[in-house]
Amino acid sequence: MKPVTAENIKKELRFTASRASGPGGQNVNKVNTKITLRWDIQQSASLSVDQKELLLQKLSRWLTSEGELILSAQESRSQGANKEEVIQKLERLLQQAFFKKKKRKPTKPSLASTKRRVDKKKKHSEKKQWRRKLLG
Repeated sequence: MKPVTAENIKKELRFTASRASGPGGQNVNKVNTKITLRWDIQQSASLSVDQKELLLQKLSRWLTSEGELILSAQESRSQGANKEEVIQKLERLLQQAFFKKKKRKPTKPSLASTKRRVDKKKKHSEKKQWRRKLLG
């Protein structure tokens, strides 16, 4: 099973352009520079059933109720730059979703560290004993 990247699924992505807010002056009212990416994960032919389930679970924040992923970018004044930005966002999301954490191996404290801890506790206890008031 090959890793899922934006390059592998490019034919399944749909891009729409709309008017963006933000920088651009008068140009912002005339040019559609905001790019919205839509990808229907459930209908994807590039993904296995397990991959689809994993993505639907991990990317639920960005999904519609029909299981369609929606991302947008409007930082730049050009459509091309915003399209690249939204593809990079998708790439980062896919990397995070498919990243496997290493399983933690339980370990025991070493004999030396245990001895150091006990010695430190004894010294601290002795110090406190010397500060006590004598009864009498």
